[in-house]
Amino acid sequence: MNNENNNKVRRQRPAWGGVRYMTATGMLSAIAFILMFLDFSVPLMPSFIKLDVSELPALIGAFAMGPSYGVMICLVKNLLHLFISNTGGVGELSNFILGACFVFTAGIIYSRKKTKKRAVIGAFCGALVMALISIPSNYFIVYPVYENFMPLDAILSMYQAINPKADSLLKCLIMFNAPFTFVKGMICVLITLLVYKRLSPVIKGTRLNTGG
Repeated sequence: MNNENNNKVRRQRPAWGGVRYMTATGMLSAIAFILMFLDFSVPLMPSFIKLDVSELPALIGAFAMGPSYGVMICLVKNLLHLFISNTGGVGELSNFILGACFVFTAGIIYSRKKTKKRAVIGAFCGALVMALISIPSNYFIVYPVYENFMPLDAILSMYQAINPKADSLLKCLIMFNAPFTFVKGMICVLITLLVYKRLSPVIKGTRLNTGG
């Protein structure tokens, strides 16, 4: 009987409007928003492409509370960033689409079986989906806006300075942006795997072992 009760407690989750989960969502969204400012250039990428790990709190939220909460964190951080946007919201829209695809995929796979192996598989798949979605997202949403500030030829020349074969926007996105986005996702995955065990009980308000 005690084992059955413990199993029931471990399976319990607060409803969508649960105070603890909504508070955790707000805190993780604020951290994600701050992390958007801690970006930096990386080697072998044009200087206007920056690396940040602002999807990290959303991934942690998706694992701890469920994929819907991870998507909510992505949404809130980008809504906050709208107030200082210099892309008319287009950059934030693309960031939300990519981040939501990443954390929802990872979260939904992990939620089916909460093991470390499942978390790694889910996060890897999420990063891969985010990388693939980044190609049409950048091609149809982000770069048309960039062209209002910088001619396409100038943008291509920055890619070609690294690899002369990058002679079209689509090639640039496939050769540079998609792998960059995948690596960015995997960095978030690595950090999440290192800190999740310590943060999960705080978010959930329990120290019971959930297997994840």
